[in-house]
Amino acid sequence: MESPVEVVKAYFDAWTTKDEAKLRGTLAPEVSFVGALGTAEGAEACVKGLVNGMWKVSPRMRVLHRFVDGPEVLTWFEIHPYDGAPTPVANWCHVENGRITHIRVTFDPRSILEKR
Repeated sequence: MESPVEVVKAYFDAWTTKDEAKLRGTLAPEVSFVGALGTAEGAEACVKGLVNGMWKVSPRMRVLHRFVDGPEVLTWFEIHPYDGAPTPVANWCHVENGRITHIRVTFDPRSILEKR
């Protein structure tokens, strides 16, 4: 079984390559997501949220650092919205049995909301 940091790294690798199948494989079926722009319950809803949300708003992202405390992994990264400055984001994942069960995300969404 992969360690929590390996699971979260695979999640972000799938995000970078826009690989829905790989992304889905990192998520527990009952995963919950709470973020600055919405919430989602379940793996399919989380994948749909990224595909129809962040992947369309931000063509790329860059991981800056990961902090690990057992099953808790905090990833500090930047999203790069179209025509906008990089936006710093904190993503906190909880991993159980090799899958992400909870995702909490916070950032200042003003640069994204202004484009809508």
